[in-house]
Amino acid sequence: MTSKLKILFLCTGNSCRSQMAEGWARRLKGDLVEPYSAGTHPQPVSLRAIKVMAEAGVDISAHRSKSVAELKDIEFDCVVTVCDHAHESCLLFPGKTKVLHAGFDDPPRLAERAATEEEALAHYRRVRDEIKEFVLRLPEALQGGASWRA
Repeated sequence: MTSKLKILFLCTGNSCRSQMAEGWARRLKGDLVEPYSAGTHPQPVSLRAIKVMAEAGVDISAHRSKSVAELKDIEFDCVVTVCDHAHESCLLFPGKTKVLHAGFDDPPRLAERAATEEEALAHYRRVRDEIKEFVLRLPEALQGGASWRA
């Protein structure tokens, strides 16, 4: 029996994309991976992210934002940066840790220009679904190159 891959989904705020990725990974690939999420500058978990994940049947309402420093004692097999800022400022991880960039649009930034709440949520839903597609390819997606794009 092989142990589960320890995967860290890393973004800047750990408020939206990395939380979605952790939720999807736990739900869809929990038999293969042990998912975590963290941020370089943690912010509260997005209520819109919680809402659209719940619509898809994934409850992340109990998640909390964490600093990557809180997870410093965990030896990850892979760190997946899910935003460009986290990728550009990605910390060094020891030993065998593989770093992969899987960039996704930033729903809060896109929602700033939305005229209605429904339009704002549409951005979150699209990114939620793109992250789901990435997670469905785990762990195979981790064998690819250094970057993956939705």
